[in-house]
Amino acid sequence: MSRTIRLGISTCPNDTFAFHGLLTRAVDWRGLQFEVELLDIEQLNERLLDDGFDVGKTSFHAALHLADDHVVLPSGSALGFGVGPLLLSAAPGSRPEHAGQLTLCPGRHTTAALLFALFHPHTTRVEHVIFSEIMPRLEAREADFGVCIHEGRFTWQEHGLGFVEDLGTRWEKETGCPLPLGGIVASSRLPHETIQTVQQVIHDSLRFALADRQAALPTMRRYAQEFDDHVLMQHVDLYVNEWTLDLGVEGARALDELSARAASIGLGTGRRLRVFA
Repeated sequence: MSRTIRLGISTCPNDTFAFHGLLTRAVDWRGLQFEVELLDIEQLNERLLDDGFDVGKTSFHAALHLADDHVVLPSGSALGFGVGPLLLSAAPGSRPEHAGQLTLCPGRHTTAALLFALFHPHTTRVEHVIFSEIMPRLEAREADFGVCIHEGRFTWQEHGLGFVEDLGTRWEKETGCPLPLGGIVASSRLPHETIQTVQQVIHDSLRFALADRQAALPTMRRYAQEFDDHVLMQHVDLYVNEWTLDLGVEGARALDELSARAASIGLGTGRRLRVFA
């Protein structure tokens, strides 16, 4: 009898692109069965923290809290240069400076929230909301700042918002590493051979999508907040790269840097992210 894997991935275009082959069974599941749920990244973080999935996409911030009993798979990560979340303002020219101001972040365990805590500590109040609420609330002047992720990175200017800082660019300047946003983790309770097979299926799915990028568009459109194909492919161009196929040495170094910096401000409880081998 084949083993069933509870798999959670995000609705983000880079995930629906990467997992198109798996979702449509265009690639061989190699004897496994997958029960797949697509959720917002913070919902995925919470479900993984509650042991709701065997394998799932998670923010690397959340992965630090899972590191005792989860491993990071070599394939499926969003990591790179020029991929960071943007810190935006409702009023152009303003900066986060005092507790009377409010910053919206896309979830307590997101890497975006970790970056804000690293680079703007003890400045504004923080409220965590679904990522798609951030720009509308800034437009409505219901908050002063917002940490913007996903498709909004490409469309924020259309909303008349101010640009404060690219948090990814700051990470790159301070560390020299690509920014590790999120990746696929697997429960260490799974047999080694099962994790290895899951990794192979994900790698196959990625290669399938990269071989015919346009074929993945119907899957991407189904879940995207933005339905413009150009925006969807911009997202893939930015977040799917050589480290998505395989984290490699440089990807592992970036995870070590994130682990150390999170520990330095008391986040992640000193755990280190481990890449499955």
